[in-house]
Amino acid sequence: MANVTADVLIIEHGPVAEIRLDRVPARNALSTTLAEELIRATAAVAASPARAVVLSSAAPGAFCVGADLKERHTLDDAGFAAQRLVFRRAFASLRDLPVPAVAAVHGYALGGGYELALSCDLIVADESAVVGLPEVRVGIVPGGGGTQLLPRRVGYGVATDLILTGRQVRANEAARLGLVDRLVPEGTDLEVALDLAAQIAANSPVAVAHARNAIRNGLDVALPAGLDIEDAAWRAAVFSDDRREGVRAFVERRPPSF
Repeated sequence: MANVTADVLIIEHGPVAEIRLDRVPARNALSTTLAEELIRATAAVAASPARAVVLSSAAPGAFCVGADLKERHTLDDAGFAAQRLVFRRAFASLRDLPVPAVAAVHGYALGGGYELALSCDLIVADESAVVGLPEVRVGIVPGGGGTQLLPRRVGYGVATDLILTGRQVRANEAARLGLVDRLVPEGTDLEVALDLAAQIAANSPVAVAHARNAIRNGLDVALPAGLDIEDAAWRAAVFSDDRREGVRAFVERRPPSF
């Protein structure tokens, strides 16, 4: 795979596909065009053999600074409504990737930028990272999943604090509160995210997919229902060729070939 558009790159790292935001002069501010390009990029990756994805940024000092407010300043109400449809599709395209996604975050990840990271399964952030959902400060509500994904990640209190104050949180506090999953030295976010994605990609695709679905589908149900979801995932994996190969490789003391 190669460039999808001018502002989004797809770079292959063996079984890991890196989707790189490359609207550098605007620090990856989310415009309608960039959202459309992201939709195309995720579709290309979903149709590829990639077993894991890393969402990264080429912009120094920023993962994504959020919505392009300069563009929004030119929109009337109809323009906002039209852009909303594109943005919803863009965020959904990340959440709906068929394989796990890891966000590699450095610098500012604000508003829609942080929601892009939240749309991934895991977030690796370096020590320069600053995250936040400041939408209420400009009369907007987080609309890329922030009001739903953040409480599921960190709980009601922390999410409400962050969303209703609109405050920005630096890397150390973000890690302590669970706003990011791994805090790494400055400048190593992409390296660590690629390594993490490679570890995931080395495992059974069948088992990873069913385990991931069980986690997601069990979040908002009662424990007995969640255990039934887990049982269905277990059965789907254990009767697969991947399980047969995994056990065979263990007995033969060799790496499995999934």
